[in-house]
Amino acid sequence: MKAGDVTISDMMFLRIKNLWTYYKGESLAFQCICLYLFVEFFRPQSIFPVLNFAPWAQILLIVSFLTSFFDNKAGFKMSGMHVLVILFALSIHLSFLVAYDVSWSQEYYIFFIQWLVVMFITTTIVTTKERIYVFFLVLFLCSLKIAAGTSRIWAMRGFGFTDWGLKGPPGYFQNSGELAVLMLLLFPIGYYLYSRYKNDVRWWEKYILLAAAVCPVLTILGSSSRGSQVALMVQICFMFWKKIFRPKVLITFAVVAWIGWSVLPEEQKERFTSAGEDKSSVQRLLYWENAWEMMLEHPALGVGYYNFIPYYTRHYPEDILYGQRAQLPHNIFFQIGTDAGFIGLFFYLLIIISSLTRNLPIKAGNYHPDDEFFLLLWKALKLSVLGFVIAGQFVTIGYYPFLWILITFQSCIMIAYNQHNKSRNNVHGRTSPKVE
Repeated sequence: MKAGDVTISDMMFLRIKNLWTYYKGESLAFQCICLYLFVEFFRPQSIFPVLNFAPWAQILLIVSFLTSFFDNKAGFKMSGMHVLVILFALSIHLSFLVAYDVSWSQEYYIFFIQWLVVMFITTTIVTTKERIYVFFLVLFLCSLKIAAGTSRIWAMRGFGFTDWGLKGPPGYFQNSGELAVLMLLLFPIGYYLYSRYKNDVRWWEKYILLAAAVCPVLTILGSSSRGSQVALMVQICFMFWKKIFRPKVLITFAVVAWIGWSVLPEEQKERFTSAGEDKSSVQRLLYWENAWEMMLEHPALGVGYYNFIPYYTRHYPEDILYGQRAQLPHNIFFQIGTDAGFIGLFFYLLIIISSLTRNLPIKAGNYHPDDEFFLLLWKALKLSVLGFVIAGQFVTIGYYPFLWILITFQSCIMIAYNQHNKSRNNVHGRTSPKVE
């Protein structure tokens, strides 16, 4: 079988030989963007220090961009999401002009710009359903590896409580709070894929899909992240809202909730019961109260990108309960609002709303077997965005890869379907008889 003959059905779910045949037959640009995602999420250079002698992520990203010009499947297609991202980026850059301390904006600029660059390069290269599927598997398996490892650690700990929760690999997901948000991205994807394909795949693939549904939940429970645990419950409610009042489902839901609460360490239960009164909660409330005041005083462009810390430390020293310097505001909306004002926050909200409301352009009568997978993935991506937003009310992850990688996948899928529908219409137009 040649790479050009491999379809999604041939690769579903983990047909290693066919996957490899397709991958090695693809362009260098596509191979490099997949390796880039692998390096960022799997972090082999951190696991094996001998590999950490070069900036692999940057190299792979640059090579994928340069070689995309020689890729006959690549091509940039502007979408509504791209427009919103550009407008948001413009508001961030304008905030540099009014920044309280522009050196902070310059120092942390890479945090903001990196994933926007990744989005534009990826949506230029990952333009077909087959490419999306392989690219998706990289993210899926890397996230599953992290979920399996951290849930195993929590189980070996006897499902006990620690102040630091669980730690992921060095990088974006090392902190327990950010690790839990990654699990919120994986859980709905794993659940929907397991529910649909558990009877259609080989036994070991079935257990991989089951692990993708179970391990993220265990990691979220062991992470000690209250925000992510609340977000998980919201995701579950949205997933089952049509069935939640059926007696069988309601009993099952109650039993699972009881088991989850029983497994939860006593210290974690105390964190929930003391929410709003403990020192950590009080500090967050002070951050939010003063962040809102900062936004009202600087409504257009805020106090400048990444300037919350120096501005807060200078103007609200009496409201710092930990150390001598403020932390970030522990809320994505206050983070964006203080960084880029109501203008930046407006475009950021539009990005989120668009990601939650867009539908796939699948026309009635044109249904293809591959469409079922993408419909499931599309539904899961929306729930992942929802989980990110809920958890983001308690952690500062506005510029972390979570939202940006989700809208990147959505944009790739949308572009691929629009291209497919356009090609189909052109074919039908050429082959249909003329009307005299």
